[in-house]
Amino acid sequence: MATTTSRPPVFDVVRSAQRFHANRGWLDTYHSFSFADYDDPANLNWGALRVFNDDTIAPGTGFPAHPHADMEIVTYVLGGELAHRDSMGNEGVVGPGGVQFMSAGTGVRHSEFNASAQQPLHLVQMWVLPGKLGTAPSYGQMAFETDERRNKWLAVVGGDAAVEAPIRITQDATLRVARLEGGPIVAEMAPKRYGFLFVAKGTVEANGERLSEGDAVRLYDVARLAVSGEGELVFWDLPEVAP
Repeated sequence: MATTTSRPPVFDVVRSAQRFHANRGWLDTYHSFSFADYDDPANLNWGALRVFNDDTIAPGTGFPAHPHADMEIVTYVLGGELAHRDSMGNEGVVGPGGVQFMSAGTGVRHSEFNASAQQPLHLVQMWVLPGKLGTAPSYGQMAFETDERRNKWLAVVGGDAAVEAPIRITQDATLRVARLEGGPIVAEMAPKRYGFLFVAKGTVEANGERLSEGDAVRLYDVARLAVSGEGELVFWDLPEVAP
């Protein structure tokens, strides 16, 4: 997506129903950006955020082994348990509130499955364009307690050395999550930065705009984001990318 430094600030609300939706039986998915069967050259990314998929995966099903390269992939589990296996020999299960992260680098194959035979798995998978190409692939996962994000932003992924986050990526992008039980909570953004706010659960108000589950806001050059209400929030702070 081409960008210019002269563009005006953006605060664009995208309602849940405006997203691409497909229900394949085993997978009920919503895509915020062009991906797989959803081909939209005008909606490829928002800043460095290339993919934001809101997936519900049926018990005992999932994505068989498939390849990736040169992409930062972050998965945030909202409900259920995610089972991972990859060609580097990594295996793991991530529960609610947990984050899985993979730098695909020069190339990796992995599979992702619902670890439960009874309960659905709900997650958001997000791809960020890397800051460096051709790096060695890597994988990790982390669990976080609800209190760590209760009524405050918890930085879980960061690429800027000035941002304290336990998960590091090669791109100058930060992922924050929050469990909001009233608020408000505030995120300050530097000039000419992109923001992507997603309401995973609940109903909130962001800079005076009412948002419900599945709604998102795309921000550009907005200095301050204030959110109040009740809900689970996902927020990316991202750089511009080259045309």
